[in-house]
Amino acid sequence: MAEKRKIKLKCPICKKAVASQAADFPFCSERCRLIDLGKWASGQYVVSSPAHDMSDEAEIKDLPGTNDNNEESLWANLIATVLGMGYLRPGPGTWASLAAAAIWFTLAKWIPAGFQGVALACLAVAAIAGGIPAATRVARASGLKDPQFVVIDEVAGQWIAMLFVPVSWKTVLAGFILFRGFDIVKPPPVRQLERLPEGTGIVVDDVAAGLYALAVMQLLLHFGLLSP
Repeated sequence: MAEKRKIKLKCPICKKAVASQAADFPFCSERCRLIDLGKWASGQYVVSSPAHDMSDEAEIKDLPGTNDNNEESLWANLIATVLGMGYLRPGPGTWASLAAAAIWFTLAKWIPAGFQGVALACLAVAAIAGGIPAATRVARASGLKDPQFVVIDEVAGQWIAMLFVPVSWKTVLAGFILFRGFDIVKPPPVRQLERLPEGTGIVVDDVAAGLYALAVMQLLLHFGLLSP
């Protein structure tokens, strides 16, 4: 049988030659593919027409929702990637969890102890409420079921893991380790929740992992195995 002919094109981002059999074709690497996705999400790409005049362009801009789509894509990308943190390597989810733990450790110093649980619950709910539609939009744009660069789910799960827990470096570190462990191992029904559609599946499985971590944290505190 004749060998298939290899076709080479240039990567749209860095212009390196890329074989058609490459995993990230037509891009040379995952990095270039993500950079291209970021440009689409931020509205930097514009589809040109053969010819148009200024009056036509003005009419298009006046159409309802024309400018809103680019703005919505940008905000969805910023929320889903937590201001671009999802592009950090290696382990973007770990970086996002670490950032969430550090943010809460810092904020808690300015919040009275009696209101800390409610304040953190509000943050977690906001992350879930904003994360699901943002993750849905980014997943659709990327064509991926669960893009690694979507990390708002790790933020929500990490905050849930530390709900109603006295804040100290020990408890924050324990919450971080427990959440990352459950998020990686994914005991039932965490893995099953990933099958839910689009942004719901992306976010809700991390919520369940956070609840697992929270339950273990409360047991450790109750039996004196972890002190604040």
